[in-house]
Amino acid sequence: MKILKRIGDTKGAVTLVWALGIMIVWEIGAFYVQGTKRTPENVLPHIYQILGSVFSNKPVSSGQTALQIVITNAGATLLRAAAGFFIGMISGFILALLMNLSGVIEKIAFPYLMIIQMIPILGMAPIVLAITRDIGISRIVIAAILTFYPVAANTLAGFKSIEREKHDLMYICAASKWQVYTKTLIPSAIPYFFTGLKISAPMAITASILVDTLQGDGGLGCMLSQSLKHAMSIMVFWQIVLLSAIIGILSFYLMGVIEKLFMPHKRKRVMGGRRNYEDKE
Repeated sequence: MKILKRIGDTKGAVTLVWALGIMIVWEIGAFYVQGTKRTPENVLPHIYQILGSVFSNKPVSSGQTALQIVITNAGATLLRAAAGFFIGMISGFILALLMNLSGVIEKIAFPYLMIIQMIPILGMAPIVLAITRDIGISRIVIAAILTFYPVAANTLAGFKSIEREKHDLMYICAASKWQVYTKTLIPSAIPYFFTGLKISAPMAITASILVDTLQGDGGLGCMLSQSLKHAMSIMVFWQIVLLSAIIGILSFYLMGVIEKLFMPHKRKRVMGGRRNYEDKE
């Protein structure tokens, strides 16, 4: 029982069970669709059919295989998502800092942040496109907007989470505002900042793909739209769905790895907690 419990506590085993669960549910749905629809691959194909299309050498459009189309266009989409994510991350952190420095800025900016988040991406895209007049820049701006809010809101929460005793200690030590921020506030807000990044990284990729669907000029969303219109194999659509899910999950874990690199004390605390747990066992 102890061995099973230890296996269950490992991250790898949890991820494996989670992935198997999704695959089982997917296959049950695929068998149901196969028995009720004429073209089941348009609704929900089997996983082996998607994987088969990944390794297929059959051209589906302009002499390219489905995998070549997906990989070629993934580069453009991910580059735009990364640019928007980076801009949103920097500007979100700066705004959180300004809102913490000034209550007036917080009262003015926060309602606008919430309003921006309530506008659907597909409704926001034409507005941004009309302002920028460039579809490439619009895609980056929208990815930045979606990154901006989680980073700003979480970082601000981090600044406000400092215990009063720490503030009093810095006041007793006659610390300057610069010292208060660099020694206490910013280090304490970093975990909240990374929480915002973990939320916004998959959102930036999703936003970039969605905005691709509005106009040509390449990108995963553009290929996804053409595939749905049967301008090419429907398997391009399913490969994009699969790839988007994998990239979204990997982006979340990447933020976790970067967080551990920036915060080695957190990694040590987790490892220490595990050792204590194992000692008790």
